[in-house]
Amino acid sequence: MTTKNTTKQSGTYLYLVCLVAALGGFLFGFDTAVISGTVGLVKHDFNLDVSLEGWFVSCALLGCIIGVSISGKLSDKYGRKIILILSAVLFLASATGCMVSSSFSQLIAFRLIGGLGIGVASMVSPLYISEFSPSRYRGMMVSLYQLALTIGIVISYFSNAYLANHTGDTFSSDTMHKIFSTEVWRAMLGLGTIPAGIFLLSLFFVPESPRWLLLKGQEAKAKEILIKIDGVDAANKEIAAFKSTSDNDSDGNLKELFKPVYRKALWIGLLLPFLSQVCGINAVIYYGPRILEQAGFTLNNALGGQVTIGLVNVVFTFVAIFTVDKWGRRPLLFVGIGGAVIALLTIGLLFALGITSGPWILIFILLFIACFAFSFGPVCWVVIGEIFPNAIRGKAMALATLSLWVANFLVGQLTPLMLERLGSSVTFWLFAICCSPALWLTWKLIPETKGRSLENIDTYWKENYKGAN
Repeated sequence: MTTKNTTKQSGTYLYLVCLVAALGGFLFGFDTAVISGTVGLVKHDFNLDVSLEGWFVSCALLGCIIGVSISGKLSDKYGRKIILILSAVLFLASATGCMVSSSFSQLIAFRLIGGLGIGVASMVSPLYISEFSPSRYRGMMVSLYQLALTIGIVISYFSNAYLANHTGDTFSSDTMHKIFSTEVWRAMLGLGTIPAGIFLLSLFFVPESPRWLLLKGQEAKAKEILIKIDGVDAANKEIAAFKSTSDNDSDGNLKELFKPVYRKALWIGLLLPFLSQVCGINAVIYYGPRILEQAGFTLNNALGGQVTIGLVNVVFTFVAIFTVDKWGRRPLLFVGIGGAVIALLTIGLLFALGITSGPWILIFILLFIACFAFSFGPVCWVVIGEIFPNAIRGKAMALATLSLWVANFLVGQLTPLMLERLGSSVTFWLFAICCSPALWLTWKLIPETKGRSLENIDTYWKENYKGAN
């Protein structure tokens, strides 16, 4: 006699779980952007020279690289959920530690811890959402991660501005006065404890990734979750597809990715994240006020323009959320990347011709941001979460995310130098040149994965490889 499964499908459950995982993106965006409002204050309070100022800004990147490097192996071994909890703990420890640190060395140490959290979350959050979501909703659900990231950036801008404008308020204790008034950078960094705490508590109520459970032979648990996500029939199909495509010879080693059958997937995983950063998006996010000042804006107007940039980034991410599973990944990449290249070339031309008065520079910067926000930004995470085989998806996504952080580092280090030595026009033309190969990559290598299960995509690589031989 068999026991009837009483688990019921719930669309609300799917959305809530994916939103919790997407909070990792919010913390990623918040922690990355909040630093912009603290640099001058920390430099003043600790009497930093230029090298130490740069170390304060970039030390988290070292943590990011370490975090990404270890997160793939750990998430494949221990599960996606426990590593997400680890990232939340790291975020919480970093925000709390930065707020109460008594020396610059302690501040750096806690920034490094925060970097570890960013690195882990930047890989595991989109991976978890990709594995958790039904194929017909996967693009939209993974795009929620990018949306949360952009919201985190905007919230950090507003929270920094609010705290900076209320340093003259009266506080009941010396400690509160120090945190919120005389050394307000502590409050700016410490505010991250609120979303980090919410993220940590929420994670205890979400399940493990069903595909990770299948990899570990825990079919009953995986089936219960899959039924709740998408119903009994869909759950049975997912499990059957998983079993039919499971490679019994795979030991879960990353060397699988270097087999000829997955060569295209490897190139996509390395190049798409890299190109998404060298197009100059973080140069605009981080150095927007400086670029707008060079375009003739006053500092206050430049900062206002930066907030506008952040809001446009949020709004146009919704385009991807509502269209990526209808139109597909490739159309969004073609239109968005093409528009970004045109915008970058135009910005460079305006600077070269000296047309810096009026709104034109800002208009085309906003066009660039809009194009990035519905293409490169979210679709990159969608694609790299789909293209790798089940047995090594965690390790492979870690490699792809590491490529993104290397590019992020290069842009962060070289942009100030390029603006100073080459000027704004050449800098934006270089960004356009670096962005252009993504059009070729989309045309020649990236398959359309809209509506395909992860197992079907794995089968596609194997069949495509056989067909080429």
